[in-house]
Amino acid sequence: MRILVAEDERDLADLVAVGLRRHAMAVDVVYDGAAAVERLAVHDYDVLVLDRDLPEIHGDLVCSELVARGSRTRILMLTAAASVPERVEGLGMGADDYLPKPFDYTELVARVQALGRRSQSQVPPVLMRHGIVLDRHRLQASRDGRHLHLSLKEFAVLEVLMRADGAVVSSERLLEEAWDENADPFTTVVRVLISRLRAKLGDPPCIQTVPGAGYLL
Repeated sequence: MRILVAEDERDLADLVAVGLRRHAMAVDVVYDGAAAVERLAVHDYDVLVLDRDLPEIHGDLVCSELVARGSRTRILMLTAAASVPERVEGLGMGADDYLPKPFDYTELVARVQALGRRSQSQVPPVLMRHGIVLDRHRLQASRDGRHLHLSLKEFAVLEVLMRADGAVVSSERLLEEAWDENADPFTTVVRVLISRLRAKLGDPPCIQTVPGAGYLL
């Protein structure tokens, strides 16, 4: 999943991002509403973790604009306002879920994961292909009954390849879905990771390189 965290408390935003990345999510972080609107116009996020009281452009306006254009991005709204009427108001703007501050971090992760599943509702929780079984919820993978010891990034790339169901996946798409915006598109990071993933998957080889196009499983 690709997540955008929009939170003006920088320490909190960065901590949330670090924690979500531990669950194989690609996370971008912004600290004001104008930057959030800019990122949402460029990238197709699964979930937006949105502080309601953002500077420059208020979180309510960010939420309303995203909903108005029919985006598939799910919105988890954060706020220090915990009263029932304020929660109802936030949900009425089109937010999919609402979490008051301070919050329990494990609950935040669970809510983001649940919203991500709704955003990707067409994708089953367990993917299977070429003897590979990938459990998206438990972050576990095996091939022919052999457990695969994958890094979070390797798991994310394998998931993108398996979701493609035999179609070619470009390096650009892998960067978009499995890395955050800090990934350099001109490096060999995708090729290197694919090489490591091939080694861990073992024989017979199942990831093919399609010259000039990308990779397929």
